[in-house]
Amino acid sequence: MKLCGLQKTTLLDFPGKVAATIFTGGCSFACPFCHNSELLGRDTEALCSQEEVMTFLGKRKNILEGVCITGGEPTLQPDLEDFIRFVRSLGLAVKLDTNGYQPNVLINLCKKGLLDYVAMDIKAGKSHYAHVSGRTGLNLERIDQSIRFLLNGSVPFEFRTTVVKGLHDKSDFEEIGPWIQGCGQYFLQSYQESGQVLSPDSCKSFSREEMEEFARIVSPYAGIVRLRGID
Repeated sequence: MKLCGLQKTTLLDFPGKVAATIFTGGCSFACPFCHNSELLGRDTEALCSQEEVMTFLGKRKNILEGVCITGGEPTLQPDLEDFIRFVRSLGLAVKLDTNGYQPNVLINLCKKGLLDYVAMDIKAGKSHYAHVSGRTGLNLERIDQSIRFLLNGSVPFEFRTTVVKGLHDKSDFEEIGPWIQGCGQYFLQSYQESGQVLSPDSCKSFSREEMEEFARIVSPYAGIVRLRGID
């Protein structure tokens, strides 16, 4: 595991649990709005050893309830399953954040009962997906396969979209709604400016009113549609 960061305690990243968040290096996408842009490259250096993180989790296993594994894109890590098995051996639940572009990895982990919660990013509507994900030669079927699997309900999950003025418009949500029809939870996350955003000049935030309009478009297709990161 290439571990590039550790947030020792969070009440936000894993719904309903006191958790630690682990950041892995490398990603298959290059989203212009990514606020972890320093973690995207395959040559990103690890900032902490797996042994250090394992020791920390072992010491905190009676305080923490879970571990959120995020990135970058965790499913690119060849030893992800072994690491998750270690976390679960401590009695901790595991949440995986993923872009869904490695459906075989996601499906394998779920079928083995190794994940307690999955948060999958829906980057955009199908028409804009390649542009918003920064991925040339995008194989949209891989995203679709992950969506279909999660909709089957084998593991608790949420879909979420970081909404960015300059990248998204109304048509994205008109496409996303039918695509994720039947999901229990869908979150629209307001874009937040930060010093780590990959392409800050092309990204702005929508107003609350605009975000609420996008939520109304998707709401007929999902059980719960909510906004995040907006006052």
